[in-house]
Amino acid sequence: MSASITTTGNNSGKRRVVVTGIGAISPLGNDWAAVRSQLQSGRNVIRRMPDWAVYEGLNTQLACTAAPFELPAHYNRKTMRSMGRVAVMATRATEIALTSAGLLGDPFVTGGQMGISYGSSAGTPAAIGDFGRMIAGKSTEGINANTYIKMMSHTAAVNIGVFFGATGRIITTSSACTSGSQGLGYAYETIQSGRQLAMLAGGAEELDAIQAAVFDTLFATSTKNDTPELTPRPFDAQRDGLVLGEGACTFVLEELEHARARGAQILGEIIGFGTNSDGTHVTHPNADTMAQAMRMALDDAGLAPEAIGYINAHGTATDQGDIAESHATQAVFGSTVPVSTLKGYMGHTLGACGALEAWMALEMMREGWFAQNANLTEPDPRCGALDYIMGQARQLDTDVVMSNNFAFGGINTSLIFKRWRE
Repeated sequence: MSASITTTGNNSGKRRVVVTGIGAISPLGNDWAAVRSQLQSGRNVIRRMPDWAVYEGLNTQLACTAAPFELPAHYNRKTMRSMGRVAVMATRATEIALTSAGLLGDPFVTGGQMGISYGSSAGTPAAIGDFGRMIAGKSTEGINANTYIKMMSHTAAVNIGVFFGATGRIITTSSACTSGSQGLGYAYETIQSGRQLAMLAGGAEELDAIQAAVFDTLFATSTKNDTPELTPRPFDAQRDGLVLGEGACTFVLEELEHARARGAQILGEIIGFGTNSDGTHVTHPNADTMAQAMRMALDDAGLAPEAIGYINAHGTATDQGDIAESHATQAVFGSTVPVSTLKGYMGHTLGACGALEAWMALEMMREGWFAQNANLTEPDPRCGALDYIMGQARQLDTDVVMSNNFAFGGINTSLIFKRWRE
């Protein structure tokens, strides 16, 4: 399949924003070769968490931890004193991204023309627990100067800035499942408007039983504890809820002419972004405003819906989420655009998912194949009629893909990436 590009000129005169580096820590692996291998296998990496059995009332015991990663020697007690795991993953992913872009150690990073746009749902849960014990025990024992820094929702963005000495603007995006995609979208807009030449953008999240409990209380988690290989099942009639994961992903985004001038390798281009809010309910998604976010991204890119050759869906495997998202997608695109989600492979990585999934969608577009929906064998008839990629990966020749995410609070995002061919 080849998707043609029809532009309406809405992006005319704006600075172009390209991707020149990516770094990631994910449940599927920490480089594209490892991730590709896992996606092509068609199998997930969900596992049972025996440590969670101690929590009375917690129904799910399923999750997806990040693949092991090593830290160089300069990650030490001094440089990591204000970091919990979420900040460590975000910082290491950023270091990999800067290396990929050829900018690690470059004075440009510290000169004020590179900013940060980064998010997570929350900081390190253990640090939150320290303050909880203070409230319950009426004692500050265990609290130190860095406890709050580890706990705060913008801990990843701040620690990235300090670790690399970045002095440009910092945009902190703590919006649950859209933290990473808003990080990318706001970075794109910042460069596009000329306020920064480059941005470090993305999102991160660390796994904890606290997060599982949040969704468990809403009856939104999978309880197929004895068959982790069969869950989650986004868009499937037999799905029973989401599974949580963790990770981090950082993009180096640059203004096109700046990237060209320094001879940077260009991995792709962001050409559209849309974000809005439902304005109706904090946990019940709204298909109309989801669809509007997609239309906003198309309008920003100056594209007609038929230009999109693949959609990376949010696809949480929750009842209301899958139904609303699929109908919103059908309302904008009809039933012919190929769609898949990656959460069946690695779970829902919350604040990281918008960036991780965008990275994987971009890489799949560059290679011309797209992973099937894991565990999707019987599409739920209540979901929208879409071209769900099923059974095996699909070869597609397209120059444009869309990546969508939708969060608690009714926050919706849609990003559009273009293959780099110049």
